[in-house]
Amino acid sequence: MSITLYYHSMSPPCRAVMLTARALGLNLVVKDVDIMNGEHLKPEFQAINPQHTIPTLVDGTIKLWESRAICTYLASQYGKDDSLYPNNPRARCMVDARLYFDMGTLYHRWMEYAYTVAFKGQAVDPEKLERVQEALAWLNQYLMDYTFVAGNKITVADICLVATVSTMEAAGLDLSQYKRLSRWLQRCKTSMPDYADANGDGAKAFGEFLKSKLEPGQHTETPDAGEAGQ
Repeated sequence: MSITLYYHSMSPPCRAVMLTARALGLNLVVKDVDIMNGEHLKPEFQAINPQHTIPTLVDGTIKLWESRAICTYLASQYGKDDSLYPNNPRARCMVDARLYFDMGTLYHRWMEYAYTVAFKGQAVDPEKLERVQEALAWLNQYLMDYTFVAGNKITVADICLVATVSTMEAAGLDLSQYKRLSRWLQRCKTSMPDYADANGDGAKAFGEFLKSKLEPGQHTETPDAGEAGQ
């Protein structure tokens, strides 16, 4: 039975799912969703996902639309071992903690800073940028003892966080002050299977779009697609 992913290449959460699938060697049926033109709001898509967000995964009777839940499901269901999402509670709790940090702190703060400008036409708020930088400093600190964010091997936590951080980098955010984070980012780029195709190209495209909106004077309103990535 095929696994279907409703997807947009510029969405960081969608790219995290794609990176996970590539790490697992899964071939997904990928359906591009034109969120800029409201395709995610059509009744046929809302019949699958009433929250009308992407990514959305359909695997038989399973329907999921939170990217981190999708990543952990795929790793648990299709992984040849538990390296991406450990079975051991002590190891898994660290992965979960970093996933929640990405969802509730780092990506959330980045959305509040960048997406309100890009999709709502609001002015750049320096205080929101400071909150993003504070979260990046915490992530830099998390990397003090380990090569990756939850230990010495790649897990789904690295995959989700790299989709977020690579977008920030592509949007022009200076990461050079976060030495450990910068080294981690380069390790992810060279270690994750099909990184450029699964994440790098989309991060670059979305980053360039965000950069054009975050530059001074570029605050024109854009159709709201912020709800389309979780």
